[in-house]
Amino acid sequence: MAEEKTNVEVAETTEATQQAAVETPQQDPQEFLENFNWEKYEQGIERVDDSKLKEFEKLVAENFVDTADAEVVEGKVVYITDREAIIDINAKSEGVISLNEFRYNPGLKVGDKVEVLIDIREDKSGQLVLSHRKARTIMAWDRVNAAHDKEEIVSGFVKCRTKGGMIVDVFGIEAFLPGSQIDVKPIRDYDQYVNKTMEFKVVKINHEFKNVVVSHKALIEADIEEQKKEIISQLEKGQVLEGVVKNITSYGVFIDLGGVDGLVHITDLSWSRINHPNEVVELDQKLNVVILDFDENKSRIQLGLKQLEKHPWEALSDEIKIGDKVKGKVVVIADYGAFIEVVEGVEGLIHVSEMSWSTHLRSAQDFVKVGDEVEAIVLTLDREDRKMSLGIKQLTPDPWTDITTKYPVGSKHKGIVRNFTNFGVFVELEEGIDGLIYISDLSWTKKIKHPSEFTNVGDTLEVEVLELDVDGRKLSLGHKQTTENPWDKYETDFALGTVHKATISDVVDKGATIEFNEDITAFIPQRHLEKEDGKKLGKGDEAEFKIIEFNKDFKRVVASHTAIFREEEQRNVKAAVKRQTASKEEAKTTLGDSNDALQALKEKMEAADSKKKK
Repeated sequence: MAEEKTNVEVAETTEATQQAAVETPQQDPQEFLENFNWEKYEQGIERVDDSKLKEFEKLVAENFVDTADAEVVEGKVVYITDREAIIDINAKSEGVISLNEFRYNPGLKVGDKVEVLIDIREDKSGQLVLSHRKARTIMAWDRVNAAHDKEEIVSGFVKCRTKGGMIVDVFGIEAFLPGSQIDVKPIRDYDQYVNKTMEFKVVKINHEFKNVVVSHKALIEADIEEQKKEIISQLEKGQVLEGVVKNITSYGVFIDLGGVDGLVHITDLSWSRINHPNEVVELDQKLNVVILDFDENKSRIQLGLKQLEKHPWEALSDEIKIGDKVKGKVVVIADYGAFIEVVEGVEGLIHVSEMSWSTHLRSAQDFVKVGDEVEAIVLTLDREDRKMSLGIKQLTPDPWTDITTKYPVGSKHKGIVRNFTNFGVFVELEEGIDGLIYISDLSWTKKIKHPSEFTNVGDTLEVEVLELDVDGRKLSLGHKQTTENPWDKYETDFALGTVHKATISDVVDKGATIEFNEDITAFIPQRHLEKEDGKKLGKGDEAEFKIIEFNKDFKRVVASHTAIFREEEQRNVKAAVKRQTASKEEAKTTLGDSNDALQALKEKMEAADSKKKK
């Protein structure tokens, strides 16, 4: 600007000189040269008298500020372009500042007073360099501290979002606005505040780290607190108020009653079962609620929504009675059964025992799942206690009604193994018809300690009905009875006294064992292991064994090797005794015959003698 002023002055001086040359009459050349202003001719500036210069300097001192670099002064906006603001600080020239430094003040206009910092009094082009941003920074801390101490309201420009809140320009300082301090209500969209100018209160200053925290919420809390006290003082149980849904959680809904918050628990939202409160309400929704309870200070208010409607049990049709068929939706499943919503807010329980005629209880999840539409029979109905029990199995005939016809004693069937016990196996013949096979009725030959050694859950077994108890709804089944008892044949093949060849498979303290086949394992007592030479048989020795005991009922077989040769000895002894006896008899017979002959001879001789004498 100083350069522009100089050019103007030069132009005016030149024009005046030319005009004077035209108007002035011709002078003597010598006189003209003596009076000619060579300085004005060479530099285009007319020499000023010293007295005039002193007078000019006096006027400057009286009217212009004495500026120094890095000094903050007040200036006036004299002109605004699209990009810049021209600031007059009452110096020799005006300064120019970019409008970017006034983003916090979009309403800047000509005539406004602003603080500026004199960066450079005169740059290379003679321009005065100013900065509003630096001036604000220098003055900002004093203003912020003063605003904090005096609890003054300050204006700030919301620059952007950040983690947990917003960044606000206050007096040129970047202050932090926590999300919780924007408003008394939870803020879900922070972006709506960006690039807006708002009023704040300085709530915290950290001088060490140069941090400033501001709050917009603090400006309205005082009014809300008064409003809150007024509302709380008028609260009464049973009172119906209008509120706005402020927040939704998994356990309930917070309602803003006009500065006072109350909670509607999820169980008080609807007479029907719901999984989440957002199935009933939505954020910012206006609704009526009833006050159920509050603490002594009325700081915790319990609200209800469903209580504004008549209880569904009271509206339940009188036509529904025990034995009726109803339809409903499965809303909850537990291990012991399922809850069915017959009408909205009215539920009945189907116990797992009422889901199937089977006595083999299972989980309710094996029959239904949440959301299923089912039919059921009303078993019990208590309107006073608001309880109803239902049954599904009653929709089909009881399979035990004709049990004696379908499963008479002695009949054979196939069933599925459903469960084990220590004493047997439960087999399902059909839905609702279960029978028990005792462990002793699983096999004719195998010694079974637990049913899992013989079969698995889910296996199919052939069974025979052994006993039937209609009143007790019990079936006694057998599996081994479906095949012939091999011990009937073994009783003949391994009869007492029969001899069989086998190998000793194991030796124990009291004897040894041999396996005649896969079913029969015989025991040989220690004293029956002795061989003919006096030695004893050992493991792996092959020999002949005689059956000395066979018990079909207890599946016990005892054999002996010693009995074989000892019996032979006994036979030899008996034969010898017999021969000896026979020899004695023979000798006795021979001697008797001799005596008889001698007697006869004697008698004959005596008779001869007698004849001679005659």
